[in-house]
Amino acid sequence: MSDAAELVDRVRDGEIALHELEAHADADTAATARRRLVADDTGTTLGTVGEYAIDAADAEPNIENMIGTVQIPLGVAGPLPVAGERADSEKYLPLATTEGALVASVNRGCAVLRAADGANARVTKRAMTRAPVFRVTDIVEAEAVVEWVRDNRDALADAAEATTSHGELVDVTPYAVGDSVFLRFGYDTKDAMGMNMATIATGEACEVVESETSAELVALSGNLCTDKKPAAINAVEGRGRSVTADVRIPNDVVEEHLHATPEAIAELNTRKNLIGSAKAGSLGFNAHAANVVAAAFLATGQDAAQVVEGANAITTVEAREDELYASVSLASLEVGTVGGGTKLPTQSEGLSVLGLRGGGDPPGANADRLAEVIAAGALAGELSLLGALASRHLSSAHAELGR
Repeated sequence: MSDAAELVDRVRDGEIALHELEAHADADTAATARRRLVADDTGTTLGTVGEYAIDAADAEPNIENMIGTVQIPLGVAGPLPVAGERADSEKYLPLATTEGALVASVNRGCAVLRAADGANARVTKRAMTRAPVFRVTDIVEAEAVVEWVRDNRDALADAAEATTSHGELVDVTPYAVGDSVFLRFGYDTKDAMGMNMATIATGEACEVVESETSAELVALSGNLCTDKKPAAINAVEGRGRSVTADVRIPNDVVEEHLHATPEAIAELNTRKNLIGSAKAGSLGFNAHAANVVAAAFLATGQDAAQVVEGANAITTVEAREDELYASVSLASLEVGTVGGGTKLPTQSEGLSVLGLRGGGDPPGANADRLAEVIAAGALAGELSLLGALASRHLSSAHAELGR
C-alpha cells in the first residue's frame, strides 16, 4: 500500500486518477493524499478539514473523493415533551446549525410545550415514492396501460416486494399525459428513509409493466415522485411520512412565555403564514419549519437535500375561549433511522440522544418516532418565532444574542 506522498506524486504523474486512490491505500491515507493535493493546487490550508474523529472507511458509502470533514456546531433543545403513537417521553432534540439564535428559539418553544403539558404527534401516512415515466403511442394506448395497472396491482406488488425483506408496496397511482404514462409507486419502507429501496423495487415492477403492456420505460424517475424539488403533489399526497404535531396552550401560559395574547398570535399566523404565503404562491404555509427540519436532518444523518420536501408544512393557530390551539403538519418528511448517513458515527450518536438509533420494534417504529419528534420540534420553533414577532421582540432577541 502507498503512503500519502507517493499517492500525490502518482496522481500528478497521471499514473492514477484522483478518484482511484482508495484502490491503492486505506481510506484515511487516500483522504490525506487527496487533501494535500487539493491544498497545494489551490494554495489553501486544510488543516482543520483534516482533523476528524471518524474512520474514513466508515464514510466510504456516503462520500466520494473524500478530503476530510466539515464540522457543524451541534446543540440541543429541550427537553421536548411529545406524546406520539409510538411512545410518550421527553427528548433532547439535537440540532446542527450555523444559524445563531435558532437553538435558543426552539428551546424557548420547548419550554412553552412543557408548560402546556406537552405536544401530541401522529404519523398519518407512510409512502416513499418513485414515479417512472413510460412512452406510449397515444391516449388510447395510455388508457389501456392505466387500466392494466389498476387491475394488476398484486402482480406489481409481488415483483417489487421480491427485492426487499422490509419494503411494502402500499399504492400505485397512474397519471396519463398525452403519450406519457407516469406510475407513482408508494412504499412503506419501515425504519429506512427508503429512497434506494423504492428505486430498486420499482425497477422490478417496471419490467412487469413492459412485459405485459405496450408501454416502454423512458426513465425510472419521471419527476412525479417528487424527490428534492418543490412540488405540489408532495404537499397534497405526501411523501415519506406525513406527520402532525399539535398543542393546546392555556391562555396564561401563552402570555407568560410568549409575551403576547393568544388573539395576537392567531392573527399573526393568519396574516403571515396563511395569507402571506398564499400571496407569495408558497408551497409551505409556515414561519420557519425548514430551520428545525434542516438542523435535525444534519444532526441525525438524514438526506439534507430533502429539506425541500420537509418544508412542505402548514402551521395553524386558533385562539379558543381559554386556550391557544397550534399545530404543524409536515406533509412530506423523509426520515429514517437505518441506512444512509445514519450509520456515520456522529450522526448515529445524534440518533442515540433520541433513543432512536437503528431499527425499531415493530419495524418502522423508530422512524415514526423520529418524524414525531421533528414535528414537535418544528412546532416549538413556530410558537417561539410567532411569539417573538407578535411581541415585536425578534430584532431585539437577535441583537441581545449578538447574531
